[in-house]
Amino acid sequence: MQTLSAAAAVQSARLSAASGQDLCFLTAVEMVSLIRRKKLSARELLDAHLKQIDRVNPKVNAIVTLVAEQAKESARRADEMQSHGAALGPLHGLPVVHKDLFETAGIRTTFGSRIFADNVPKRDAIIVERINKASAICIGKSNTPEFGTGSQTFNAVFGSTKNPYDLSKTCGGSSGGAAVSLACGMVPIADGSDSGGSLRNPASFCNVVGIRTSPGRVPTFAQGNAWLTIAVQGPMARTVSDLALLLSVIAGPDSRSPIAISEPGSRFAGRLDRGFKGVRVAWFKDMGGIPFDRKVVEAVNAQRKVFESLGCIVEEAEPDWTGAHEGYDTLRAWNYAATQSENVRLHRELMKDTNIWEVERGSKLSGADVARANALRSQAWERMRTFQEKYEYFIAPTCQVLPYDVNQPYPTEIEGVKMSTYIEWQKSCILISALENPAISVPCGFSSEGLPVGLQIVGRHRDEFSVLQLAYAFEQATKQGFRKPLVV
Repeated sequence: MQTLSAAAAVQSARLSAASGQDLCFLTAVEMVSLIRRKKLSARELLDAHLKQIDRVNPKVNAIVTLVAEQAKESARRADEMQSHGAALGPLHGLPVVHKDLFETAGIRTTFGSRIFADNVPKRDAIIVERINKASAICIGKSNTPEFGTGSQTFNAVFGSTKNPYDLSKTCGGSSGGAAVSLACGMVPIADGSDSGGSLRNPASFCNVVGIRTSPGRVPTFAQGNAWLTIAVQGPMARTVSDLALLLSVIAGPDSRSPIAISEPGSRFAGRLDRGFKGVRVAWFKDMGGIPFDRKVVEAVNAQRKVFESLGCIVEEAEPDWTGAHEGYDTLRAWNYAATQSENVRLHRELMKDTNIWEVERGSKLSGADVARANALRSQAWERMRTFQEKYEYFIAPTCQVLPYDVNQPYPTEIEGVKMSTYIEWQKSCILISALENPAISVPCGFSSEGLPVGLQIVGRHRDEFSVLQLAYAFEQATKQGFRKPLVV
């Protein structure tokens, strides 16, 4: 993450002038620095965020379980530790919400499902465990669709989470509660997960930053389908530097995960500055013929000149996407059959239709179907690897549509093209998920209606750091992510 050196005096001035809401919109990097220099206490920071939650959360419904008293006690202990000279974790004093798909010991975890409406786990997920160890302050859980299914955040337990830029629109999903919490200044960092775009889609819809990490970059417990690599966990934040800070904490090897990457998370704590003169970038065409809302395309294409100004050689080019979507789609259904069949068998009446549909189609798959899906993904992966020998990055819109009606479960058509399933409108993310490349969504502009649009930067296999570097350069050149929603 970026150092503060020359900007320290400016930050101190900002703090002295800031109170309440202004404090909540400092960057996480700034907050950590102020706490370490004893210009700000963990209790003061928490108090500002709890007040922001009181003001804004009733309008957007992003934080669905709040543990304010527990957080206050954690902040008190954090300040006491610092006063006694204890070593401080890299996230010391930062308020955080955990996605309601992640187990949190002693804190209700519903998975967005009525089946688990009163579930209180006895252990933390690995990602939660690592954030806690880094001295962050847990303030609660962020909303998610039932079992994370679909890129629209609503469920029968807590209802819908609304887009802070237009309360009549969706915030996306499935990490929608996390994205809205960030956009509204209710937390400076948050965690999430991504299969078909669940870290990238809500980031795009809410003008924040979310990265789909490489499988195994952020380790998870070996449960369910532990070797399946289409779903990952990762960080969200308002800035690329803040996201890198959180990734440095949650990434790294772990013996409890069979696919954990051995590279330490500290790799992502380095400076993100880099020159891009002569770096070859592939600019999307139509990603194999999928439809895009013309307003999304306009917003993304308007940023091509930014990458050229950074020194990049930008050319319209794409890999061959053949089989990528089919392979992902089959493995997605197979995974639902492996992880949710028992819930459907025992609690069918409590589950939403898309989850039941996924389980039922997954249960009909044969071994040959799964083998074909893996073969298709392998072939597509190799074509992408070869393609990126020439191009270090591939750039495309994060989403195919703008944020849509919050009461609509999913888009049924794009520019006159009918969508055949609840998730087909997310192919721009799914194609990347199928190939396992790290991909980040960064704010790139707004439509004429004032709705956010995200740009997706896709890097080479397991090269998150390079992705962060280009995203940081783009962010610094455009400053699109600094526009606050009117709801705050």
